[in-house]
Amino acid sequence: MEFEAIKALVEDDLTAVNREISLRLRSDVFLINQLAGYIINSGGKRLRPIIVLLGARALGYRGQAHVQLATIIEFIHTATLLHDDVVDASEMRRGQSTANTIWGNEASVLVGDFLYSRAFEMMVEVNQMRVMEILARTTNTIARGEVLQLLNCHDPDTTEERYVDVIRSKTAKLFEASAQLAAVISGVESSVEAAMSRYGLHLGIAFQLVDDALDYGRNNPALGKNIGDDLAEGKPTLPLIHALRNANAEQRKLLRGAIEQGDHALIETVADTIESTGSIAYTARRAEAEAARAKEAVVALPDSPYKQALVDLTYFSVHRNH
Repeated sequence: MEFEAIKALVEDDLTAVNREISLRLRSDVFLINQLAGYIINSGGKRLRPIIVLLGARALGYRGQAHVQLATIIEFIHTATLLHDDVVDASEMRRGQSTANTIWGNEASVLVGDFLYSRAFEMMVEVNQMRVMEILARTTNTIARGEVLQLLNCHDPDTTEERYVDVIRSKTAKLFEASAQLAAVISGVESSVEAAMSRYGLHLGIAFQLVDDALDYGRNNPALGKNIGDDLAEGKPTLPLIHALRNANAEQRKLLRGAIEQGDHALIETVADTIESTGSIAYTARRAEAEAARAKEAVVALPDSPYKQALVDLTYFSVHRNH
């Protein structure tokens, strides 16, 4: 099942989510409407909300809370993007200028805060303490991951373990929460909730591994950002970490300097080294292993088109080009 077919499976629910997003974004402050609307409607996949919707349908949920939870997840995700782009001084995302480039850092941070607070208002409306508990822990974990990533920046001695800790916290935690919340509102037993959590966690790790590999891909206009942005920001992601472990002395010296200086001018040489050391292939294998663990987590769910779509998302996560 292609990604567009997966989206079509929950088309009515996605339409309801988009309607809820528009409703909840309304503010008497024009800048909030303008800036938040710009990034929310900038071509994102809505992948995390789709996980909520598919998970709820796969587990037989028949209420409406999944729409609200999917909206909450999208608001939290958007808030993290706004804050990330300020921290990273990013100029492009999804093929267009970042909000901080257009409106400035101050506005981006404050509108991100608005989205976080709106998300927590909506959590209260759901009126389930378990939902509040999961999302409160999730946002705290994401913040922890951001700080860990900041500490790793420009550090060529970052280990694979430290890197995985970052992406598990910063990216995969929201995937995990998306799948887990679908289970919570469906009222399933704890073993099924745990399985859904594992699905989201491993899917999120696979997704970020592929993102980090794509950052060193060439001739990929579909990516929607500048190639080598991670290097320019001094982020030692898995392709770089693996290359450092397997490079010769001369290559290792170059890679260390590029990470320490955030030297985007060396991107072609760095990309050549990453390819010659098999680091893209290694990262892809790690991603495929995580996707397989995600798939395994939902094998026991009752057969349905929604379960199949969850399985197909594991394939999409590692075979996409953007």
